[in-house]
Amino acid sequence: MKKIVKFRRGLALLISIFLLCCISGTAAAQERHEKSYADSELEVVLEGFDDQHSTAKGNKELDDVLKGFEEGEGAAEVSTQKEEARKPPFCEMSGSLSLGISYSFAHDAPKPGETDYRGLSRLRPDFHLDLDLAVSENWKALISGRAFYDFAYEINGRDKYTDEVLDEYEKEAEFREVYLQGSLLASLDLKVGRQIVVWGKSDNIRVVDILNPLDNREPGLVDIEDLRLPVTMTKLDYYFGKWNLTAIAVHEIRFNKNPVFGSEFFPFESPLPEEKKPSSSLGNTEYALALNGIFRGWDISFYGARFFDDQPHIESVSPAHLERRHSRLTMVGTAVNVALGNWLLKSEAAYFDGLEFFAVPGEKKSRFDVLAGVEYSGFTDTTISLEAVNRHINDFEPNLKTRPDSAQEDEFQTVLRYSGDFLHDTLHVVLLASTFGGTGEDGALQRFSVEYDVTDAFSVMVGVAAYQSGDKVQFRHIGDNDRLFLEATYSF
Repeated sequence: MKKIVKFRRGLALLISIFLLCCISGTAAAQERHEKSYADSELEVVLEGFDDQHSTAKGNKELDDVLKGFEEGEGAAEVSTQKEEARKPPFCEMSGSLSLGISYSFAHDAPKPGETDYRGLSRLRPDFHLDLDLAVSENWKALISGRAFYDFAYEINGRDKYTDEVLDEYEKEAEFREVYLQGSLLASLDLKVGRQIVVWGKSDNIRVVDILNPLDNREPGLVDIEDLRLPVTMTKLDYYFGKWNLTAIAVHEIRFNKNPVFGSEFFPFESPLPEEKKPSSSLGNTEYALALNGIFRGWDISFYGARFFDDQPHIESVSPAHLERRHSRLTMVGTAVNVALGNWLLKSEAAYFDGLEFFAVPGEKKSRFDVLAGVEYSGFTDTTISLEAVNRHINDFEPNLKTRPDSAQEDEFQTVLRYSGDFLHDTLHVVLLASTFGGTGEDGALQRFSVEYDVTDAFSVMVGVAAYQSGDKVQFRHIGDNDRLFLEATYSF
């Protein structure tokens, strides 16, 4: 009941903000209309001058007359009005309304008592709203929100799903990025509030990009850039020469949204132990530093962070009680981009310390992640990229391979991505293949999508996602989750 009330309150608040900005937008539109009408009247008057003074002498006389206005107070007043007209409005609203549909076509008939995931798996209207506020000349704010309701569960029968699935997948209403941003000094910027900060150079694999959790409830359907979840933080940027130094304090402790018990992508037959999440308190604040340098043809970044691991480990609190807990980790890393003509070379490396495992209680392990990638854009309106990463656990012990840790000494992943634009940039094709292990023995997924811009504001995307089961925990039982998907989006 509390979640329903929370959902309704969040949805009502988003709708109220939407209506408020509609009123503001209507007033602004009326003002623009009146200005346009006045401008058209002025053009008619001036057109008469053009017709009556076609000779050089007549034009000179007109110039002499207008010269007086340019030098007088009237010209200054007109200039001031033009400057005011150029100023952005206090509130600008944008957003989108989309309808997403998914159809699972590879499932076998379920066993008695199991959920039947064949057929319709999503019928979700999704509403996004962004409000850009011009607070002052040097300060701006953003308020964004999202709300959706998935009718597939009502159509298929809500009694067929676990309570966890209904709580996480059926509906949601929340604020997304909500922040205030501006300049404290000429070289010092401040950004405070819920926000997304992207670290690293990779577009498909995370190594140093650890500040924002991900929405992994339906893996593989969208790119990482659409999966990041905002968190509340304070961010300071200091600029000097070709460098900028960033200091961040993360105040909101938030973790990945993972598949829950009863969903298609949940890898176990029973619920996991209770998760104990650190509170969003002063003592649990996460800290991060980044130093970025941009030079001719290349750039480099250095990172350091003290944060909580998004992936919890299982601890034995008592002989009969297990809990999932999040370790506090330390990370230092670097990332480099080098541009060579149509080629872009990418690399990332990070050292993580403080990893904990069920099999070795009281011990802490470290891990070293190394990524290398290449991107080619020499073909017209086409980009092809290949990225590979290896995550190596130092001082690995054989018992870490057993459940519930199911760890690997070396976890290898490659991602191949093709994206192309056709028909004057109205048709967009994306092919992505993510493979775990050298040949996919740990699991794999592929996604193919085609998006067509019907108009500047309306687009339709269709695609297919295919999954292969593997030894990696998250891929053990997802081989039957292949699906077709369609999404129609209207942007305003």
